[in-house]
Amino acid sequence: MTARAPGLLLLVRRSLRQHLLSTIVTAVSVALATGLTMAVFAIRDQAYVAFTGGRTGFDAVLGARGSQLQLVLNAVFHLETSPGNVPWSLYEAIKADPGVALAIPYAVGDSYEGYRIVGTTPERFSAVESPTGRGLVMEAGRVFTPEADEAVVGSVVARRLGLRVGDEFAPAHGLVAEASAPHDDHYRVVGIMAPTNSPSDRVIWIPIEGVFRMSGHVLRGTGRPYRAVEGEPIPDEHREVSAVMLRLADPQAGFFLSQRINGQGKVATLAWPIGRVVAELFDRIGWITQVLALVAYLVVAVAAGSVLASIYNTMNERRREFAILRALGARRAVLSLVIVLEAAAITALGVIGGGVVYLGILAVARAVIRAQTGVVLDVLAWHPALWMTPAALLALGALAGLVPAWKAYRTDVADHLSPTS
Repeated sequence: MTARAPGLLLLVRRSLRQHLLSTIVTAVSVALATGLTMAVFAIRDQAYVAFTGGRTGFDAVLGARGSQLQLVLNAVFHLETSPGNVPWSLYEAIKADPGVALAIPYAVGDSYEGYRIVGTTPERFSAVESPTGRGLVMEAGRVFTPEADEAVVGSVVARRLGLRVGDEFAPAHGLVAEASAPHDDHYRVVGIMAPTNSPSDRVIWIPIEGVFRMSGHVLRGTGRPYRAVEGEPIPDEHREVSAVMLRLADPQAGFFLSQRINGQGKVATLAWPIGRVVAELFDRIGWITQVLALVAYLVVAVAAGSVLASIYNTMNERRREFAILRALGARRAVLSLVIVLEAAAITALGVIGGGVVYLGILAVARAVIRAQTGVVLDVLAWHPALWMTPAALLALGALAGLVPAWKAYRTDVADHLSPTS
């Protein structure tokens, strides 16, 4: 009996079909191992690139003295609480610096239905932030008027709250929806932003003048409480901002500003460059990724063990079958090859299923990360783990078949064809 390919494949297919349940269970374990391993490494690298190299439109953030990371998370990703305010005069000074190409003030502290409200100027909508390299484009309506009680709503906020152009809402003081006290002011939606796949999609933008004059707000630019009076201008010395988003003329300007503000000053903090600040966060929590990778490796080991156990456990009931094949002229090496091919076939089925598991995990991770931060992962982005993991598992699966293959190789024809066997 010669070892022709069609005959070998027929034997493998017959065995897989005969032990269908164990084949399915083993293939599922391999699929989970493949998908989990690929997802761990792909999500890690994609998240790092998205958070540290994403297009934000700005190079640095100026804010109150404190943690650079907190400042970036609050002003760029709208996640953390504000570390405090800085005087309006500091905003004007940094805006006039020759090394600054664009300076946009932010005033935060209010929300609507759990989504943050950011007071700013119309120039904010010219900052390049979308993946297309354009500014914040309006899907409907227009940019707000600086002196009016108007708002521009991010795409995610508009979709989830059902806000449309012409709708009105009342901001609430604070960032937690359940604990926020509503203001007496009402704002009319005049614009809906087109999706940018950035944190800006989860923000409601209003004129910064509206934040200064909102009922219940107190300005402390001079250190003493000041409440805006309707119809009267607010003196600049009373104004204050939560952060200033900066686009720099060149990298050298960032170095000099950082030396002057962080090294010599005591009033404010400059977070520059934004990508490096976020990268430090990933470096601090890198151990989490290592733990997840270790778990993925253990799952791979369990999957390889499942392949071994699945085939090995069927060897007892197949000894007579192998003895018959040997009596018909099949060589030992051929039977051993059948077992190895069977193990490889089960692993290959699992690897194919692993691609589905990977896409499922990445789709869920993408939805969660976008919902929480506004940052979007690319489900179809290429990563070396997408070919290294299947290749490694196929090799492990074939190796797992060597032990039962050796047992098949040692099958004794006389013992297993005797009437008492």
